[in-house]
Amino acid sequence: MPITVEEFETARPHLLSAAHRLLGSAHDAQDAVQTAWLRVTAARSAPSIENPSAWLTTVTARICWDELRARRRRGEVPLLADAVPAAQLAADEAILRAEDVSRALMVLLNQLTPSQRVAYVLHDLFSVPFDQVAHVLGGTATGARKHASRARQRLEGAQDVAERNSRPDQQIVEAFLTAARTGDTRRMIQLLAPDSVRDADAALLPRGARTTVVGAVDIAAETVHFRDRVRAACRLTVNGRAVHLIAPGGHPLATIEVSTANRRVTRITLRSARADDRIAAALPSTIGRRAGAAW
Repeated sequence: MPITVEEFETARPHLLSAAHRLLGSAHDAQDAVQTAWLRVTAARSAPSIENPSAWLTTVTARICWDELRARRRRGEVPLLADAVPAAQLAADEAILRAEDVSRALMVLLNQLTPSQRVAYVLHDLFSVPFDQVAHVLGGTATGARKHASRARQRLEGAQDVAERNSRPDQQIVEAFLTAARTGDTRRMIQLLAPDSVRDADAALLPRGARTTVVGAVDIAAETVHFRDRVRAACRLTVNGRAVHLIAPGGHPLATIEVSTANRRVTRITLRSARADDRIAAALPSTIGRRAGAAW
């Protein structure tokens, strides 16, 4: 057999990381890596592999590319958080936190074509040379380079000039969300205007909860109970508006739009995410690049 069990187990963490970025699901990544191993064991007559990790990455990436194209043919759209089973959502969130993956990037990768996603993830995140990316995609290195370039352009996104000029005081917004993440009620009250308003879709709240809450003290007291959701938020542009998107495990759940005036938070609006939302990077770009293991 060209690759031993020991070599596969050594490469497994790298393979899982790459497959997760490609497919957006810890469960699907596990399946892809397991399928790659089954293909390895079936190729008993193959010659010795000089670089097992590189070869396994190519096989795994090709499996992921096939899956992405199959999803596209079936007309599947990325699942919103409330449609993802709780165990899967928890597993996806665990990977984001354990591997310090950009939450915004995981959301935005769903905007790419299969070829763009594979080229970008392999080259930009995992330092795979373009000639090897081309082998995965069945094309040329020049073609792979173009796919990665188009992916970067789509990921970086852009906002309307009017939107950029009408942005709320970002320092105040970030300070409030930082306090919300840590449950710092006193700091939230300091940052909220006395007559501030929190408005939310009923579907995002416990049954019977008020959809509108008025007053800094009441808003701060309520926000403490939702700090886990705030921790799962990242700054993005949704439908042309700069907001924070709550995306546990990289799956959109809701948007948080914070309005400010006179360096105080005046209104917080929570809206459920929709499958047809237009999502792009915020400015300045917040997607970041997380370097994976070298090829």
